[in-house]
Amino acid sequence: MDPKSFVSKLAGEVRKTSSGYWTFVPKPLPPRLEYPAELTLLLSQADAALSELSGLGRYLPNPDLLIQPYIRREAVASSRIEGTQAGISDLLFDEVEPKHTSPESDVREVRNYIQAMNRGLQRIRKLPLSGRLVRELHSTLMQNVRGQERTPGQFRRTQNWIGPPGSTLMTATYVPPPPDPEMNECLKHWEEFVNRRGVLPDLVQCALMHEHFEAIHPFLDGNGRIGRLLITLFLIERGRLSKPLLYLSSYIEQTRETYYELLQRVRTHGDWPAWLRYFLTAVRDTSRSAIEQSQAILKLRDEFRGRLAQQHRALALLDLLFFNPYVTVALASARLGASLPTARKTIGILENAGMLSKATEGNWRQVWLARPILKAVESSPLIRST
Repeated sequence: MDPKSFVSKLAGEVRKTSSGYWTFVPKPLPPRLEYPAELTLLLSQADAALSELSGLGRYLPNPDLLIQPYIRREAVASSRIEGTQAGISDLLFDEVEPKHTSPESDVREVRNYIQAMNRGLQRIRKLPLSGRLVRELHSTLMQNVRGQERTPGQFRRTQNWIGPPGSTLMTATYVPPPPDPEMNECLKHWEEFVNRRGVLPDLVQCALMHEHFEAIHPFLDGNGRIGRLLITLFLIERGRLSKPLLYLSSYIEQTRETYYELLQRVRTHGDWPAWLRYFLTAVRDTSRSAIEQSQAILKLRDEFRGRLAQQHRALALLDLLFFNPYVTVALASARLGASLPTARKTIGILENAGMLSKATEGNWRQVWLARPILKAVESSPLIRST
């Protein structure tokens, strides 16, 4: 790491270790911030869009129809940022036909992210956002996947670094604080900051919380996914999101280079305003897109409910397809509590209505897919310039 690239001490300072390499030790939050007109307007827009999205989750008659697709989408996008190749369709198909999906290991990583998110949503009812909770989430995230040998659920006791393949501590782009005592002190201050209330607007505090966690980099692997997962948990814990309907990782995936550049620029130049503009824009645009996508999904559901009239089993199966658009006769039978012939007949009704079509060839273990639902769930959020 080149200490000369760190031209400001606003966010922290570089220190040379006894081993001869340089590290960056972030200062405790919050920094001194100013709110020019542009930033104030962005904060207002992001706040309004997030509130509208939260209201949508609060008043939907069946919010679970949207929650699970959104959690899956967040898991896929966050994992892709770290190099996995699995898409939403891979994840959904694996739920119906386990071990028949390629790449299977990538699907497992995405599934672990979902489990970590669900665990976090459950645990924040009793625990504050803390080192203890973060370690629990990390243990779930790294279970039986690539990197599992790198002390899941434990803060690192050795030095890590960020850089291109083949880089070393001397040539890395960024080297976070040494584990003891610097990293542990940073984590202590981070936890205190995260749980302070009334000191900053929630979205500003969330943006600072995420950047600081990434700067500390307390795990040997999985820091990015845990840091992005914490955004959702923070906003829910603060009551700013009623349900986990915000999927910032999709936005970050599309702007990955900018995301990493701005995180690094906070460390090198103390450029908090640029990071806040990026984060608030991400919240605003993603919230707006999530609202539009939710409306499109609900419109699709209403349209097909109209086509199915009073066919109750078909209506019940339709709703189940919004949780996972892949289905087999055996799954339909189990979920509807109906015989196999009745389940097959119900699938046929949805085929005739234009919702289901075969996803596999042959007559053995056939899988059907609700392509209109998958298309609605996979639609990407728009990155707007205003």
